[in-house]
Order: sequence, then C-alpha cells, then structure tokens
Amino acid sequence: MSGLLAGKRLLVTGVITDASIAFSVAKLAQENGAQVVLSGYGRLSLVERIAKRLPEPAPVIELDVTSEEHLAGLADKVREHVDGLDGVVHSIGFAPQSCLGGGFLDAPWADVATALQVSTYSYKSLAMAALPLMSSGGAVVGLTFDATKAWPVYDWMGVAKAGLESASRYLALHLGKQGIRSNLVAAGPLRTIAAKSIPGFDQFEDAWTERAPLGWSLTDQEPAARACLALLSDWFPATTGEIVHVDGGYHAIGA
Repeated sequence: MSGLLAGKRLLVTGVITDASIAFSVAKLAQENGAQVVLSGYGRLSLVERIAKRLPEPAPVIELDVTSEEHLAGLADKVREHVDGLDGVVHSIGFAPQSCLGGGFLDAPWADVATALQVSTYSYKSLAMAALPLMSSGGAVVGLTFDATKAWPVYDWMGVAKAGLESASRYLALHLGKQGIRSNLVAAGPLRTIAAKSIPGFDQFEDAWTERAPLGWSLTDQEPAARACLALLSDWFPATTGEIVHVDGGYHAIGA
C-alpha cells in the first residue's frame, strides 16, 4: 500500500452527494492508501449509493451528532469495520432558514441553538466520540468558511463557523497532551448542497471568481480536499489549532 495516507483509517462525515467536499476527501484518501468509513444521517440510503461511487465502496454508519445515544455508540459501530482511527473529518453544518439569507436580527433562539449545536458543538462531540479509537498522531480536521468577517446572507451560520474555529483551537489545546491534532480548512465558496440552501449565496460566487489572486473554481472540490488530506497525514506532525485557507487567496486581499 502506498500514498500520502498509506495505512490510515479515517472516518469521514458529511458525504451527501459526489459534489461535496467530503466525497472528494474520501475519494482522494482511498486513492492515497487510506481505509475510509463514512457516516450519514437522515438520508442513509442516499449516502450508501454515493459510497458505491468511490474507488472502493465504503461502509456507512448512521450518526446523528445531536444524539447522545448515537455518539455513545459510535466507537462500537466504527470497530465493526476498522480496528481504530487515525483521522476524523468533520463536514457537518446546518442552520434553519430563519438563520440565513438576511434574517440575522429576527432569527429565534431555538433556531440559532440548532445551528450552533449541529455546526459548532458537534465538532467537539464528534472528536470525543471518536477519541477511544484514536492514539497519538491522530488528527481531527473540519471545514469552515472564513469567519473573520461578516458575510452578507451568511448570518448565524457565520457565527456558528466563528464558534467552530474557536472550538478547534480549544480542542487542539485539550487533545494536544494525547498527541492528537485539530485543524480546519477554510474553503472558498463551492456549489454544494449546503451552499444551495443559503439564499443569495451567489453573491460570494461573483466576488471570488473576479477577485481571488489565483482565480477560483466554484465546482472543484479537490483543492480543499487535498488540504484536508495533508492535515490528516504525517506531514504536519507539529501543526494544530491552525486554519488553512483554500480560497484562491481571496482572504488575503482587501474587498
């Protein structure tokens, strides 16, 4: 077995379609020598169909990150397919419609709480559920959208991503003693299912394609996926609490 992730065992969450970043991560990971287990929730049969499009069909386990029962049983479900984990990919996010598209001032707390639990708190929940399977050298990698700015229409999801970025740093602090890293990849806008659910998201698309120094493709998930693979690999053994921008350089320039 050869490749950047030769022999690695990975849990990849958030694969819904083959246009998702998570699918690209799973595909490239397999091509680089990793064993991959996928998780899904709600539309499990859809995830199972998508899993068959990978170079090697991957097992799919059900995981609702808001369910204490699912989280408590995660390690046992994963052990049915692999004997441990070297990496976990968090590609999970959700916000009710009231929290997006310009409704920042009117979104009720119940909806905001849902967005924060699914999109932010789940990063810690997933890491802790997987921890019994991990050992020194392991890595948790999540996906964010630059939360240093307030973006039009992103609203409470932007707040959730800011919390995710902070949570990753705290996870890095608390899991560092066990030799486990926590890092995020901040991808530019991509035409995924998640993006399509945000009213007015096309505003990001125009800005990025026009202003990113390296240019930006709205339909190419591979650059972000490659960054995830690098952070999951042994090539970043002393990097944790970091956010790697994969956005064509847009974050580095003035608006």
